[in-house]
Amino acid sequence: MAMPLRLVPLLAQFDFARERLLDRLTGPVRDSGNGTPVPATALTDEEYRWEPVPDCWSVRRRADGPGPRATLLTGDLAGAWGRDATPPPHPEPAPFTTLAWRLSHLTEMFELRTDHTAGSRSRTRDDVRIHGEAAPAMAAFAAASAAWRAMLTTVSDQDLDTVGYSSYPHGSDPEDVFADVVWWLNQELLHHGAEIALLRDLHQARTGG
Repeated sequence: MAMPLRLVPLLAQFDFARERLLDRLTGPVRDSGNGTPVPATALTDEEYRWEPVPDCWSVRRRADGPGPRATLLTGDLAGAWGRDATPPPHPEPAPFTTLAWRLSHLTEMFELRTDHTAGSRSRTRDDVRIHGEAAPAMAAFAAASAAWRAMLTTVSDQDLDTVGYSSYPHGSDPEDVFADVVWWLNQELLHHGAEIALLRDLHQARTGG
């Protein structure tokens, strides 16, 4: 089956954003912004969970319970770690979220949307493993985003126009044509990837890295 032509630029944008974020997280080099490679170190556990301001939302050991203004920890209930959350409505003003929170959020979205598009359509946030260390968190993001991308290469033009082709329950997917869902996941990757990169810059400036 030939890839729908309108999917080509969306996949190119996704690949660009994913590669830039993974290089920024893992090193040993990243793009400086003009195509020039510059050195980059791998994310450390301390940086992964760094809380730059008071009362951050982050990932936490289940034994410690949720953080400030959070009422629960999402994620695999059998795992040792969870991510700060509340049922809707969320607190206002929104809590500042750590790099760990944002990376875990991206991983969860890719894992669950892949399942609710071409999998069992049954997985929930309670099935997603939350990682307290940087290396497995980066590996989980790489695997989840790669699975989403691989699934996209199987969709047809008709699939892109189908309302509810993704049944992901934590968004408007059941009411949206799938092309809009694909576009939206790119925006999530772009804006959270930029936030993560900025948090790395701030941490390195703070520590003299």
